[in-house]
Amino acid sequence: MTDHMPLTHRTVRVGEIDMHIAEQGSGDPVVLCHGFPGLWYSWRHQLRALSAAGYRVIAPDMRGYGRTDAPSDPSGYDRRHTVDDMVGLLDALGLEQAVFAGHDFGAQLVWDLPNWAPGRVRGLMQLSVPRTPRAPIRPTIGFRHLAAQHFVHLHYFQEYGPADRELGANPKEFLAKIFHALSGANRYLDCWDFPSEGNGYLDVLPDPPALPWPWLDENEFGYYVEEFTRTGFTGGLNWYRADDLVWEQDEHLHDLPITVPTVFIAGSQDPVLEMMGDKPFETMTAMVPGLRSTHVVPGAGHFVQMEAADEVNRFMLDFLAGLD
Repeated sequence: MTDHMPLTHRTVRVGEIDMHIAEQGSGDPVVLCHGFPGLWYSWRHQLRALSAAGYRVIAPDMRGYGRTDAPSDPSGYDRRHTVDDMVGLLDALGLEQAVFAGHDFGAQLVWDLPNWAPGRVRGLMQLSVPRTPRAPIRPTIGFRHLAAQHFVHLHYFQEYGPADRELGANPKEFLAKIFHALSGANRYLDCWDFPSEGNGYLDVLPDPPALPWPWLDENEFGYYVEEFTRTGFTGGLNWYRADDLVWEQDEHLHDLPITVPTVFIAGSQDPVLEMMGDKPFETMTAMVPGLRSTHVVPGAGHFVQMEAADEVNRFMLDFLAGLD
């Protein structure tokens, strides 16, 4: 066990983009993939804990975020590009394999990695987004259907411009609202009480309590505000705009079984689980024969790796210790 290895930052060339990564520790590699609106920093607690336990932990700013390049065309965020990013990152670091962890959009990508990049994935540590079967219809058709009934961000984000302008003009307000709204302290699906017509995302998100919160202080929040004030949100929004492309490209791979060792972790108050009904893990268990354990953290919401860092770290370390 060691906790003295410093956190370092560097930029590596991965395919056609420059990717910023934070690294800490040495030993077997673990790659942590964040979602929206995240950064490498979303894994700060895991970087510290996993590196102290003897692992080399690598947390990139994903394509479109932070100090990593952000292609302007949404097609640059399809599954081919995002898988190539992760394979290219391993190649750039001279690694044959790694354990991959994913959260939110990062989890969606990481679920696809074993079948898109066989041989490169040693195991999966998945947060918040269970594996589900491929949608029977194009995602944007489903989003449009939902948006006819109530506000849904998945539809609002599709058109280039409105969300980019709204969120980019108010990064501090948006980040505080979305972090609170998706946390265990709020019921996110109350946003569905609002109609789509005439509303932006800031209109439907609840007002957050003042910082500090039990899991986020002013300095931590300030890092997100600084980065997204500088970059805007278009890179992150482009992941949503690539949903149809990902759906098309995944046609023959999405529902193949995932046999690599896997652990799944979520907060009990995560709206993703609420939307999936009474048995959110039933389908995942069938689709992921490699699933070794599932953990639900009482009271935590969508950002479980920050809201319940100690519990998440313990589940991750137990899983990693059990790998051959």
